[in-house]
Amino acid sequence: MTGNSTPDLLDNDPVFHLKGGMLAMTMIELIRQTPDAFARQLADKVEQAPNFFQDTPVVFSLEKLSGELEPAMLQELLRISREHGLQAVALRGEERFRALAQASELVLLPPGRTREKPLDTTAEEAPAAPQPEDNASPAAATPAEPAISCGRVITDPIRSGQQVYARGGDLVVLAPVSAGAELLADGHIHVYGPLRGRALAGVRGNTEARIICQSLEAELVSIAGHYKTAEDLRKAHWKQALQVSLDGDSLKITEL
Repeated sequence: MTGNSTPDLLDNDPVFHLKGGMLAMTMIELIRQTPDAFARQLADKVEQAPNFFQDTPVVFSLEKLSGELEPAMLQELLRISREHGLQAVALRGEERFRALAQASELVLLPPGRTREKPLDTTAEEAPAAPQPEDNASPAAATPAEPAISCGRVITDPIRSGQQVYARGGDLVVLAPVSAGAELLADGHIHVYGPLRGRALAGVRGNTEARIICQSLEAELVSIAGHYKTAEDLRKAHWKQALQVSLDGDSLKITEL
């Protein structure tokens, strides 16, 4: 081995790893281009939970915005957001917004998927099933059953700083959840103990998801992106056995 071999070996050692992660991202869904009203309403939200909004990455959704968004208008909205501790990282919308995103040094994310509607299996709309050939076996003609996810069941306490995600199913926690912990699930979240920290159900847009707990003491609860903070929750239902569901565009909290 020569004297120059050691630096070469060190250069081949990895200096980073690429890892996938599930992060709860706050989204600002723009409806109207009114900076004054935007600043006032955002200030009201931040006042309710100042710690939650501090240095929070956000995505500006333009999917419900009527008309074009001028660069100067976007810069004003971004400035107002930064003044309240929100750091915009991306726009979400159609391809026509790409130049606007690049000019503001933001990423453009594709529009979200349309909420699924219940399937209507009437004869007029259902496609005709292919007829099996004469030599096909009965088993071959039987459609495969869809895969079922059982979600995750956690039996140990979830401590501050921990994040638990149930991909494709429900999350069941049979222990206390500490402040500073975070629960995420594509389906429902059940906590059979005190629920502190954050709980986000239906993180991929499932509006039928629910949060059920024995004692609601959470910093934040969210279903399909709609949320309430501890300041809202303390006004009623605090430390009670409850279920949280989505009613239109607002959360509905009822006792068990």
